[in-house]
Amino acid sequence: MTQSLHIPVLVDEVVLALNLAPGQTIVDGTFGRGGYSQAILAAAPVTVVGIDRDPTAIESGAALAAAHPGRLTLVEGKFGSMVELLAGLGIDQVDAVALDIGVSSPQIDDPERGFSFRADGPLDMRMGGDGPDAARVVNTLDEAELADIIWRYGEERLSRRVAKAIVAARAEMPIERTATLARIVRSCVPASRDGIDPATRTFQALRIYVNDELGELARGLAAAERLLKAGGRLAVVSFHSLEDRAIKNFLKARAGAEPTGSRHLPVAAAGRRPPSFRLVQRKPITAGEEELARNPRARSAKLRVAERTSAPAWPAPTGAEELAA
Repeated sequence: MTQSLHIPVLVDEVVLALNLAPGQTIVDGTFGRGGYSQAILAAAPVTVVGIDRDPTAIESGAALAAAHPGRLTLVEGKFGSMVELLAGLGIDQVDAVALDIGVSSPQIDDPERGFSFRADGPLDMRMGGDGPDAARVVNTLDEAELADIIWRYGEERLSRRVAKAIVAARAEMPIERTATLARIVRSCVPASRDGIDPATRTFQALRIYVNDELGELARGLAAAERLLKAGGRLAVVSFHSLEDRAIKNFLKARAGAEPTGSRHLPVAAAGRRPPSFRLVQRKPITAGEEELARNPRARSAKLRVAERTSAPAWPAPTGAEELAA
């Protein structure tokens, strides 16, 4: 398998945000091709647990683990299940958690994974090997469901038109290739002035739906809250507004930014939970000009950082909807 070059985004900022110290245990919840783990291991004498749902990512990390004997443990699984995954290693608390949300460059660049509209491949889009693929979604869901997915997760204003075109096309022949789906979308969504491919938002929506990415993000943030020691750091990098909004809402609420009521309708003091996080920075950290010149993928990246307090973890969110509220 050809290894795609993957340049980790905001890696220096993430390492600094984690506030590393000798002897700590760090979770890299989205191991990918090991960019963050490698930088963390080089920055301080710590141990890292790398988690990824993609078995090819775990396989590719074997060399890095061998280069750092006893310091890097790789676990296949979803970061939303990190509490259970780490319990299997005898770990119930950690000093920091890093997450890089979304699809990785090697996944996008491999046509056989079916993420890209730029190269033809099977319409798959699964980050792991489980669950229904994108082909099953576009060929079996009804028109209203497809339109809702494309609008909700892709923010495509012409979602109904796209869904109608998909349903019409699949009536003639099943849609099984990325090039076929991209052609259908381009036939009904006009090109934009900014040069973004008309298929971008539909492909994003299907990928997020297939992998339950916002639900997994909700579970991952809650899991990190449970695992982090008091004073531990959470650093999360996201790449589009849906993710960033969910992360921001979670951290603001956990930092105590709940509705305070008014003199006409006060909030009962006894019902307010103590903050479980402290915001290290209120605004997200973004890439500087030097990194943008080196890595264009960084242009949409936002890093949010928070520090765990000694307060008990809050009840976990019920799902993506609560985070996005």
